[in-house]
Amino acid sequence: MIPKTERAVQLVGPDQLVLNENKPVPSPGPNQVLCRVEVVGLCFSDLKLLKQFTGHARKSEVVSGIAKSALAEIPSYVPGDKPTVPGHETVVRVVAAGDKVRGAKVGDRFLVQTDYRWLPTAGSNSAFGYNFEGALQEYVLMDERVITSPDGESMLIPVPDDIAASAIALVEPWACVENSYVEKQRRALKPGGKCLVVGDGKVDAPNATRVKPDGIPAGQFDDVIYFGSDAAVVEKLFASVATHGLFVICQCGGKFGRPVTAQVGRVHYGGIRVVGTTGNDVAAALNAIPATAEVRAGDSVNVVGAAGPMGMMHVIRDLSLGLRGVTVFAGDLNDERLAVLKRICEPVAQRNGAKLSPYNPQKSPLATPCSYVVIMAPVPALVTQAVQGAGERAIINIFAGIPADKTAAIDLDVYIAKQMYFIGTSGSVLEDMKTVLAKVVSRRLDTNLSVAAVSGLDGAIEGIRAVEKNLLPGKIMVYPSCVGLKLTPLGDQAWDKQAEEALLAR
Repeated sequence: MIPKTERAVQLVGPDQLVLNENKPVPSPGPNQVLCRVEVVGLCFSDLKLLKQFTGHARKSEVVSGIAKSALAEIPSYVPGDKPTVPGHETVVRVVAAGDKVRGAKVGDRFLVQTDYRWLPTAGSNSAFGYNFEGALQEYVLMDERVITSPDGESMLIPVPDDIAASAIALVEPWACVENSYVEKQRRALKPGGKCLVVGDGKVDAPNATRVKPDGIPAGQFDDVIYFGSDAAVVEKLFASVATHGLFVICQCGGKFGRPVTAQVGRVHYGGIRVVGTTGNDVAAALNAIPATAEVRAGDSVNVVGAAGPMGMMHVIRDLSLGLRGVTVFAGDLNDERLAVLKRICEPVAQRNGAKLSPYNPQKSPLATPCSYVVIMAPVPALVTQAVQGAGERAIINIFAGIPADKTAAIDLDVYIAKQMYFIGTSGSVLEDMKTVLAKVVSRRLDTNLSVAAVSGLDGAIEGIRAVEKNLLPGKIMVYPSCVGLKLTPLGDQAWDKQAEEALLAR
């Protein structure tokens, strides 16, 4: 029997979380499904929403892709300053469905893909747990008109009953990790796109339209090409690059001579890319763009903030590739978390012929100029440091969600001379989740290695604060049905389906 009210963790304002004991349970409309939440993982991304609230790029209104009349029929659509329910790493089971629903029926169990890229907001895209309510509640409502992509694929992925809910829910963050490496990069000017060329020098840019640099509109150009070495001009041109745009800098033999204020936050949330050449050949800059941001054989990978929940996933993933000569330097400021990381990850490294090297940068600064850097904290200064310390053709993966409006002072002379490449992705796509889920179902990947604590909704807010303060080395899994369960660290206890069943039986 479905109750009339439920318990839910709600974000009601910036940094304002409450446990609502009497949130109404909505009745599903014709196109909607009501699901019981089995488990939800707490994510560092929840903190970005927590702090920014209405300022978060995914909390704003849907601007296209669905009729406003349809949105008005969805009580779980909560843009702007409306209270929302965080939580996007989840497994749900359908308990009620409208008569027009075609992709789900009562009793079905699903992993939720949370990224609605076909429903753009002003600065990003819509998502479950942001402008649509998420899973930190006992029941959640979803609408097929929202969760079905334009090509007809549902964001509800069927999953078997014999896998722990926690292992399946963790597919979502693992898929985000996967996406940050395998996303295909655009390696040419956009066909049919808008291109802005600024500066003097030989122009090798087909179909480009020349315009004066004064009064250039913001965010309008798919490709921006600059010939020159004036730092102030580059700083202004960043604003002209459109979402998923490419900024090509040809220094024409010159030097900037000072750090350049770069919009590094837009690398992650806006998908912009920055490449360059010391000469004047656009093709030379484009040729340096990798097909994907995948780790390469022989790479020395520096994971900055490795002993946190998502950092450990990167470490495990990169050690598991089976590539020749890969070394993963796992950096963290907390020695206790580093010890846990080493205990969990060293066997992975040994099985796959890779090398793991944990380090504390305050005690043993890394001197190796790494060829791959993964940044796990949303701190612009870490991007500055990464450019200074990385080697030739280094890929710098800005995985942490630095807010889109944040900048960093970057030595673009070094960045361009060494042909470095910033990559940043937000969320995952359906294929990433299917790839990781297949590994979990076949027992090739144990995502439960990431679990460090469990909780009910009673301890969820404390859990979010624990994530904020980096108090635990792994993921916190919240079971809404476990009423009264406070945040409970696991210590050395392994988490698996047997442990999960024992918890739920209690």
